[in-house]
Amino acid sequence: MSADLAGPPGPSDLLHPTARGEKSSAPAAGTASPGGGTTTAGAPPPVGRTSPVRAWPVVGAVLVLAASVAVALRIGTAPVGWGDLARVLGTHLGLGNEPLPPLTDSLVWDLRLPRVLMAALVGASLAVCGAVLQAVTRNALADPYLLGVSCGASTGAVVVVVLPLAGVGALGVTGGALAGALLSFALLTVLLRRTGLDSVRIVLTGVVVGQLFTALTSLILMSSADADTTRAVTHWLLGSMAPARWDAVVVCAIVTPLGLVAAWLCANALDALAFGADTAASLGIGVRRTRMLLLVVTAVLTSVAVATVGAIGFVGLIVPHGARFLVGPSHRVLLPCAALAGAVFLLWTDALARVAFAPREVPVGVLTALIGVPLFLAVLRRRGDL
Repeated sequence: MSADLAGPPGPSDLLHPTARGEKSSAPAAGTASPGGGTTTAGAPPPVGRTSPVRAWPVVGAVLVLAASVAVALRIGTAPVGWGDLARVLGTHLGLGNEPLPPLTDSLVWDLRLPRVLMAALVGASLAVCGAVLQAVTRNALADPYLLGVSCGASTGAVVVVVLPLAGVGALGVTGGALAGALLSFALLTVLLRRTGLDSVRIVLTGVVVGQLFTALTSLILMSSADADTTRAVTHWLLGSMAPARWDAVVVCAIVTPLGLVAAWLCANALDALAFGADTAASLGIGVRRTRMLLLVVTAVLTSVAVATVGAIGFVGLIVPHGARFLVGPSHRVLLPCAALAGAVFLLWTDALARVAFAPREVPVGVLTALIGVPLFLAVLRRRGDL
């Protein structure tokens, strides 16, 4: 994408959590390595070795996610008992054939289950995107929303919806969102190529890129859309799981695991990149190729999420920090835990959005912002940037 992606580490190196307090890009004697072990002076981190994955955090998170899905299916303005819930799921999964009330069956199977699964998939996707971007940019404040990627994806999706391209369907919306996300990434990289990879500059440049694409989205809506389309698109841009249906869930269920696996296979490279491009290159990692691959993966995941449920901010920013606090910086454990934590977080946030102001529903992006802003300020204060 640009030469700076493979360039030497900048001042932001000293601001990354794994490098804070170190005087060089290489780990100091006795300090914790990305893999969770210790290194000696001048020795590279144990990136090439495969450390055993601690299973208990992942198993615990899976159990919490399963319990959350079950409870969230019962949450709503219409009550659904455990027995009815089990009968609906059992019947559709071929485990029973008891007659079901059509209203209960439709409520659970056609409305709530796709919505809950979509929230889990999008939450996992955004959380992993945040963890990857924080490692690739060596910036603890990076996430798809803050760097303007979500705004770029929104613009691309709106172009397809509003302009005469609307006939291409849901796949075209996803393609437009992907094009917008990649375009915003390219613009961000070009701007940072001139200003450097300073931590604050990355954030400020991301904000500028995001505002630019937000303005373009507003301009397209004002100039080309009618009142009903403008209202619907504006509500969608705030983030909502209400439009989730099975066809969209299937698309996310295919793309999201593939993206998560691709990111997880680069876990060792992400550990090395946390120590800087020079250290990663000394370990035989193709820095530019790896960064490009990871940026494309995050762009695809973000695009699918935005095209389906709109731009939801702060999930990719705050969830990786919480997961890193619980399981440490090794990406072999951090990425699956961040994915599960993001799924649980967005699932419960969406459940809160459904019932907090019932019968009205609050866009889930509004609630993630209300939760994320104070946590974002806390991260800034902890880093000494506030």
